[in-house]
Amino acid sequence: MHENNQDLEHIVPGKSYEVSNSMMTKLFGALTGLALILALPLGAHHAFAAEFDAKKPVELKGTVTKLEWTNPHIWLYLDVKDAAGKIARWECEGGPPNTLTRGGWTRNLIKAGDEIELQGSQARDGSNTCNTRAVKLPDGRTLSAGSTEGFLKTTTTPKQ
Repeated sequence: MHENNQDLEHIVPGKSYEVSNSMMTKLFGALTGLALILALPLGAHHAFAAEFDAKKPVELKGTVTKLEWTNPHIWLYLDVKDAAGKIARWECEGGPPNTLTRGGWTRNLIKAGDEIELQGSQARDGSNTCNTRAVKLPDGRTLSAGSTEGFLKTTTTPKQ
């Protein structure tokens, strides 16, 4: 029970209000739960510099093995041959699907088996992971990949 009902008398003068500890506990729990739910999307996102190094540029040419068109970022998976012919598997993060769609992408633009080239920045840990800045498609067009590092304008490069 609320110790000092006089604090509540300004709501309806002369009326007595009772607020139990149980009610306050439930209200506090509900507000805390709401705050945690609203904060969840913030933890799912990251800053470019936290994961990738702009001073480690990569230029890859390879075969797409998979495209994951999901939020908060798309992922391109590539098999890239090195100078010795050994295949290295790369995981390359792109921008959000909504941003890419506005830049001319569709979920079917790149398919498994497509040969593409991409530019980006390697992961800080040196793994075969990168943040993709631009992708050159099989038809010769180069599209921005919506990198959080910075945007590249969509350009059209006709195939020669």
